[in-house]
Amino acid sequence: MAKGDPTARIKTILTHFGPGDKLSERVRRTLVRTLYNQPASLAIGALAGIFSAGVVALGSGEPSLCIAAVALAIVAIVRVTVASNMSPDDDGNSTWKLEIIYEIGAFSYAMLLGTVAALTLLLNIGTQWEVLMTANAMCYGVGICARNAGRPAIALGQLTLTVVPVMVVCLYIGTLAYVTLAVTIALLLPAMASITLNVFKILRDSISAAETSALLADRMQTLARTDVVTGLANRAGLNHAMVETLMDLPEGRMLALFWLDLDRFKEVNDLLGHPVGDRVLSEIARRLRAASSVDATVSRFGGDEFIILSEVSSRLECEKLAGRLLDEIIRPVRIDGDRLEVQASMGIAILPEDGIDSDTLMQRADLALYHAKVNGRNQLCFYTPAMSRDLVRRREIEAELRAAIIKNELSIFFQPIVDLETGKIRTFEALVRWFHPQKGELKPDEFIPVAEETGVIVTLGNWITAQAAKACAAWPEDVTLAVNLSPMQIKAPGAALGILTALRDAGLAPSRLELEVTESLFLDDNHATNSFIEELSAAGVRFALDDFGTGYSSLSYIHKYPFKKIKVDRSFVSGPNVGRKSDAIIRAVAELGTTLEMEIVAEGLETVEQVKAVREAGCTLGQGYYFSRAVPDYLAAMLLAQEREGEYCRAEAQRKTG
Repeated sequence: MAKGDPTARIKTILTHFGPGDKLSERVRRTLVRTLYNQPASLAIGALAGIFSAGVVALGSGEPSLCIAAVALAIVAIVRVTVASNMSPDDDGNSTWKLEIIYEIGAFSYAMLLGTVAALTLLLNIGTQWEVLMTANAMCYGVGICARNAGRPAIALGQLTLTVVPVMVVCLYIGTLAYVTLAVTIALLLPAMASITLNVFKILRDSISAAETSALLADRMQTLARTDVVTGLANRAGLNHAMVETLMDLPEGRMLALFWLDLDRFKEVNDLLGHPVGDRVLSEIARRLRAASSVDATVSRFGGDEFIILSEVSSRLECEKLAGRLLDEIIRPVRIDGDRLEVQASMGIAILPEDGIDSDTLMQRADLALYHAKVNGRNQLCFYTPAMSRDLVRRREIEAELRAAIIKNELSIFFQPIVDLETGKIRTFEALVRWFHPQKGELKPDEFIPVAEETGVIVTLGNWITAQAAKACAAWPEDVTLAVNLSPMQIKAPGAALGILTALRDAGLAPSRLELEVTESLFLDDNHATNSFIEELSAAGVRFALDDFGTGYSSLSYIHKYPFKKIKVDRSFVSGPNVGRKSDAIIRAVAELGTTLEMEIVAEGLETVEQVKAVREAGCTLGQGYYFSRAVPDYLAAMLLAQEREGEYCRAEAQRKTG
């Protein structure tokens, strides 16, 4: 087949709109829609045909022309009426139905119009009538090719049915003029076919390109709203779904927002790697989707947080769904033979009870999630108005605390740690106190948690260390200083340098500083923590493990880090469960300390009986109200002075009696 063969080219193009149409249904539907897009032009063409045929029939008086003109008028009217009532936007009208109905009307009208023009020539009723009908038929055939180029089979069919009868009659008459007209019509057919097919190709390609672009845009929009790990909606997808859900929410229905956070999921990533972590997230996502209703939106909000948005009819239904979701999460997950147990905390807010818009609903679900975590994790918590009041209170404390540090409203108090054998003060623990000018004294339990949540603890901790070091520098050299450190403070950039700078500015030897840390610091196995301890230990700073017995109490911490002191939590000394078991635990810890050459501090001592008990158990140091409450720096200096004076008096008395 030659590359430029026009016949082959026409056949190739015709395969795209024949019975074996290779175009997508949506593209074909769009092309068929072009047939119905301009009913006015269809009506004008029909009116022109009816008027011309009627004039010729009446002017000639020929019965056959009158019959043909009447038939043409009936077909034209029916065609225009049907086309006006057939909507291509109605999904009930199939593309095939629309096309067939249009073809019947179009081909019938074209055939009748061509027949009237052919009869006018055949009956030889007068040149003026012949010119009128022939011109009308030719113009209609050419014009319809342009109008219906979206479906070339229809356009070329109409052209053929209109002009071929005229061409046949011209050849039949046989005069030179008529034969020339027949040849002209014959040449018109391929010319118009080529033009029609070119227009069709342009239309088809344009529509296909538009469809492809639309599909690509839809695909990109879907990708933009989908989480790649779990296949759930991401944050953008959740926002979109929330807007649509709120708009379509039926009257009387409630909308519940469940905000879930997997507890300590970071450990899964750290211990098993992120690929395993992603598989766990995918499994959790599958379970959440299965446990939710079909109409619910299940999304991964980010990291290990999921949000489910679901219509509910009552608070009871919401509680049942929440319980189902948590039950699905806590079922063990098996990954490559490993059995993993995942737990989650959940916060729940309900519209319209807890908020009337999406932003408020999310804020309050987030607040409820926070309280679920604070209350011990692995539980669900519904939002209550008291949570908002607590939030306002925390923000107020945060702002006032920042200002208090600048205005020097905070004070450092010191509580002695006493040698249980000699009764001498060995160490003072630095404790912060806040005397608010309007609210009076605020307890550390009120502002320290807020400082840790907001990051103010870093500034506060550095300030405490600097102020306490200055006070300690004035004490006897055998008395040391103990300062509690927050995990956030330790992990802050330049934390070790800040402490060393505070010691240098105060003129305090690093060996006189003792930093107390809790076991929670080591749960993340953070490189910054290791570097912090190594750097300060190398400088001479000592470390103590605080609140031992309340966390994981892992002996690996004692083995790995250079602790010189262990502080047994006060719950073993003065708590409600004090008894034989707690005594046995203290004895075991004390024996461990003796073996490892570590001192054991018993906290919370309030009575002489408690002092005797922990001393007999093996503890070397004690701290508590029995010895002294926390006091200002000048009273701490006074206690040391009194102690030294008493030692001097005793020494003098012994010298004189000796």
